Amino acid sequence: MKHIKYQEAAKLLFEHRLNKLTINELPKKLIPTSFEDAYSIQDELKLLYLSLKDNISIGKKVGCTSTEGQKQLDIDEPFYGNLYSRFYSIDIEELSSKKFNKPFIEPEIALRIKDDINISKAPFALKDVDTLFDGFVCALEIVDFRFNKNLREIGALNLIATNGASEYWIRNSEIFDINTINFENHPVNISFDNKLIGEGNTNSVMGSPLNSALWLINKIAKKGETLLKGHFISTGTCTKAHELIPNSKISADFGQFGKVEFFYK
Repeated sequence: MKHIKYQEAAKLLFEHRLNKLTINELPKKLIPTSFEDAYSIQDELKLLYLSLKDNISIGKKVGCTSTEGQKQLDIDEPFYGNLYSRFYSIDIEELSSKKFNKPFIEPEIALRIKDDINISKAPFALKDVDTLFDGFVCALEIVDFRFNKNLREIGALNLIATNGASEYWIRNSEIFDINTINFENHPVNISFDNKLIGEGNTNSVMGSPLNSALWLINKIAKKGETLLKGHFISTGTCTKAHELIPNSKISADFGQFGKVEFFYK
């Protein structure tokens, strides 16, 4: 696919996102047929997002970090998207359902970048964790699907092109030391209206959110991209994704690290 097609696809997806419209499918000539196509469209989409007033990049999200999720989309590795300040809140109290189409909620651990990453030192490994990250936060990612199809029909390439389906990101305000949690075994639960609907664990995220974050850093380093001090990596859902229901109180319980909750009106 030629570069101008990436731009055309990104513009179409961007307009649908801003106008809260759905789409059956991209025009045939704009449908990504490879991961290179999909991420190239995402890169063009990022430029459009960054053209919005008072909007900056605040990091990355990793999606499809479970074996089950990858099998569903017939892929053998996760994918990523971008996080933006305009679609982000800290300790939010309520969020309007009018912002979304068919949103799902995912409780996640997000790692904060300690210093601008020198990608010439990639690939990084677990031994580098203390030099890469200076803390973590508990978060909720809202993923949404603008395509009028089920997830398998949408496919991984369309999800990647549409910013990894990431629409909104919420985190708590407290930054925790990464050495205060067992990333390989920490329970995370999610409730709607005080009713438990999902139980999970941090080990659902590639065995540990650290593995997810390292995968992301090494993946983008191969294309010459880095992450800057203060950026976050939201590492993937610790439970199954659950469809949001209007007029519900959403609460994700991270145990000793508190809850992330809001009212979805």
